[in-house]
Amino acid sequence: MKVKRLHIIFIVYWFLLAYIIVALAFWFIELNNQNHLMTQFKLDLLKKDNPEYNETQQYLLAIEKKKTAQYLGEGGTFLLLILAGAVFVFRAVRRQFKQTHQQQNFMMAITHELKTPIAVTKLNLETLQKRKLDESQQQRLIQNTLQEANRLNALCNNMLLASQMEAGGYRITKEEVNIGELAKDCVHDFVIRFPQRTITAIAEDELYIIGDKLLLQMGINNLIENAIKYSPKDSPVFVTAQKESNFIKVSVKDEGKGIAEEEKTKVFDKFYRVSNKEAKGTGLGLYLTKKIAQQHHAHIFVTDNMPAGSNFIIEFKDNC
Repeated sequence: MKVKRLHIIFIVYWFLLAYIIVALAFWFIELNNQNHLMTQFKLDLLKKDNPEYNETQQYLLAIEKKKTAQYLGEGGTFLLLILAGAVFVFRAVRRQFKQTHQQQNFMMAITHELKTPIAVTKLNLETLQKRKLDESQQQRLIQNTLQEANRLNALCNNMLLASQMEAGGYRITKEEVNIGELAKDCVHDFVIRFPQRTITAIAEDELYIIGDKLLLQMGINNLIENAIKYSPKDSPVFVTAQKESNFIKVSVKDEGKGIAEEEKTKVFDKFYRVSNKEAKGTGLGLYLTKKIAQQHHAHIFVTDNMPAGSNFIIEFKDNC
């Protein structure tokens, strides 16, 4: 209903804009014609035997040209202002359409993302309650339940953090963090959560930066989860942390389909999801990771992983 109302407003606006431009053109033509007629009327009143005839004629024609230039200047200024306003409104409305569409997609995605772990957890607990299972089956169900609980927890953390950051309510803590050890810890957690996946960490020792450990952990987790989500189940994920020149780089590589060139900057926009309908997600993970990188004066970007996949890199300044 809201989108339909915006469409109607959009159509009415462009109709009124066209009407204003036509009225402006009509105003210029009428004023210019009136100016020309008045000049001709004054010229007709002049007597040709008057010794000042030529001077008066030139003066009247100059006045006519001056007024024509005045009308052109005023009309051109109004036209530029109208067009500038039209472009501003067009961009604002288009942005509103885009945000509305993204929010609708986000609500559908978040509903699915919330319901799935809740449903799986409920089913697993009911199975444990109603059936007598052997030890291995119980452990498998418990592991699956914990995995879904962790997924739900990560989703809630992302939503809360995004809200706090946008409201300016989150203040980062500054401490010395070994980013290499932190990357290994993150990989270890994912290996436990996804025992069927091959996730490898290669990190140099003594890679210290100043930052918020909780935020940095969340940022790396989002990159690893993104790599797992957008790559085949039998493909590996590589996490590296190393020092290059005056920078410390954390890299997360996958062997998925990769990201199109035109989408490599868009993937960090809020609610944006690449054109892969099979993968789940809310479009918050990479957006938050970019925000976290900016909070730490770091640069995040994505390149192609050879021969296939994506390589997300966070580049920190070596400030320790």
